[in-house]
Amino acid sequence: MRDTLTLEVNDLVVDVLTGIYSEETGKPQPLRISIAARYQIADRYEPDTPLDASKNYMDLKFAASGGLPQGVHFKLIEAVADHICTTLFVQDARVEAVTIKIVKLAIAEANEQIGITLHRERPAAHGA
Repeated sequence: MRDTLTLEVNDLVVDVLTGIYSEETGKPQPLRISIAARYQIADRYEPDTPLDASKNYMDLKFAASGGLPQGVHFKLIEAVADHICTTLFVQDARVEAVTIKIVKLAIAEANEQIGITLHRERPAAHGA
């Protein structure tokens, strides 16, 4: 097994325009978003290793918050997850794979977690 590095942001609550039912459309609803991004690993991480040898955690947070287009209604939370994955792949060529977990907080009745987990590997380069 090869070495891997996974950066994570967990349990970020973001209001997103999403849903297919009339009571969901037109107003944002809270989603709990967790992101795990597998990253190309450096040979070593020494005490003075600079940040550019890894990825800034705030990039993951941005992809799930400020990186979501304002005013766009996502019918499915799968589309929200897909947008986050695409944003992370575009941000940094060293991101190899992304797993997004989204929980729809507004539909929980007894603290259950209802949602999806989407995993995407970096698309293969054309001509490869």
